[in-house]
Amino acid sequence: MITKESFERTGRFIVRAQTATGAIPWFEGGTLDPWDHVEAAMGLSVGGFHAESEAAYLWLAQQQRVDGSWLAAYQNEAVVDGTRAETNFVAYIATGVWHHYLVTGNRAFLAKLWPTVKKALEFVIDLQTPSGEIYWAVDTRTGINKDALITGCSSIHKSLECCANIAEVFGEDSSVWLLSRERLGVAIRHRPERFDRTWEKKSCYAMDWFYPILTGVVEGRDATKRLEERWDLFVEPGLGCRCVAQEPWVTTAESCELTMACLAADQPDKALDLFRSLSRYQAEDGSWWTGYAFADEVMWPDERPTWTAGAVMLAADALEGLTGASCLFTSINLPSSAR
Repeated sequence: MITKESFERTGRFIVRAQTATGAIPWFEGGTLDPWDHVEAAMGLSVGGFHAESEAAYLWLAQQQRVDGSWLAAYQNEAVVDGTRAETNFVAYIATGVWHHYLVTGNRAFLAKLWPTVKKALEFVIDLQTPSGEIYWAVDTRTGINKDALITGCSSIHKSLECCANIAEVFGEDSSVWLLSRERLGVAIRHRPERFDRTWEKKSCYAMDWFYPILTGVVEGRDATKRLEERWDLFVEPGLGCRCVAQEPWVTTAESCELTMACLAADQPDKALDLFRSLSRYQAEDGSWWTGYAFADEVMWPDERPTWTAGAVMLAADALEGLTGASCLFTSINLPSSAR
């Protein structure tokens, strides 16, 4: 486990990278994408940096496009990759804002961000197909990219759960979000042919393996079975989770997310063993290396991104129960109207 002091250093590292406008780039002075920006903001919430986390979500609200989306990458207020709007990037604000509310109980802030969240999720579900999957992106030059990703759609599945919960807080009908979530879950579980139709399949990536568990698409015995089936393929004992099955490279963020997936699948011993193996990847300034190339025995690449730090803090919270959001990624919590 990481110590309290190293945990605090991780939070301060994210704060140092954050700009005065609230943006959280991958690295100090660098670019950001909306999904990783939210991941880092959730780390700030867990670490007790609530004002900084709120500034991050307000930055997103200020950058939201008329259609509810965000583009692929930004540097401060400037768009540096305007080629597309990715649906899982757009949806993730619902997860982040709900997470912040669970940590802080700040209803006024939730109310302030609810119009932004709702608009973003409307953009996303407008891209859901009759088969249930949600298209990956809208290309700003060629239009809708009519294919879908298991990992991206799984992330959206959790965001729809969070959106439905926000709606219930304000007494609004959550059925549209819940129905979309239900249809999406059915597609991920039972219609694999609807994914990776126009590009190479992503099954060699660890996230395609465990994200359906992390986000509540696959539960119970099915989740346990799914973990067991590919555990030895992806997990390098004592080192962490490989990003890609055939590559001798473990990554910190994926290892943290798999830690939470293990908890969701009621495998706490695996979760704890996996997380304990990661402490070697923390740098002195509180940041965390992206990964470790174990064949060459080097940290690789030469980068320590804010979103990796955020993932570490989320996993620590899930294991230790540090905040009211500790169970967000390890359990399913639907609005009372859906139970």
